[in-house]
Amino acid sequence: MSQKNLFTRSFGKDPPVILCISLYRRLLPSPHSLSPMASPPPPASAAAAAAHSVFVYGTLMSEEVVRVLLGRVPPSSPALLPNHQRFSIRGRVYPAILPVDGNEVSGRVFKGITDGELDVLDIFEDEEYVRETVGVSLTDSSETMLAFAYIWGNVDDPDLYDEWDFDEWKKVHLKDYLTMTQDFKEELEQLESKTDD
Repeated sequence: MSQKNLFTRSFGKDPPVILCISLYRRLLPSPHSLSPMASPPPPASAAAAAAHSVFVYGTLMSEEVVRVLLGRVPPSSPALLPNHQRFSIRGRVYPAILPVDGNEVSGRVFKGITDGELDVLDIFEDEEYVRETVGVSLTDSSETMLAFAYIWGNVDDPDLYDEWDFDEWKKVHLKDYLTMTQDFKEELEQLESKTDD
């Protein structure tokens, strides 16, 4: 099997959304389970050591999508990411963010993400995004914290335009996106079961 496995899902009249599983090699030696609900939770000390925070600003703000991907919805808080802007991407139903001074992106911070769950998010976000550590402000407590965020890798991408609208996405694309996400998760679990054999 090639390192880069493409899954194409069509969204009715909209252009197809392409999911790249670019971290296939990384998945092979992984000791982490991609199905956290299938095994007992790690000891509290191990769970605390492996806990990550992830700022989400697009389709992952939907709890339904997160539940399909991770098998649970981790605790979260509303948050703002300063000096960034969210964009629509021509031909795609999900957004991108890039650093832009003076702007801010609203989203959520999921807390307590395990190493295995972070692997799933990395694969889902694919190679067009770069996972970076960013500073965010929690809007429900005014606390600031560091979290991972998936930043669009191509700062000069001509397909980026206008602000992406979460509410509009939910109305128009959520149902089909959930189906695509479920298919993605099933393919990922099949891949993992083959690597365990």
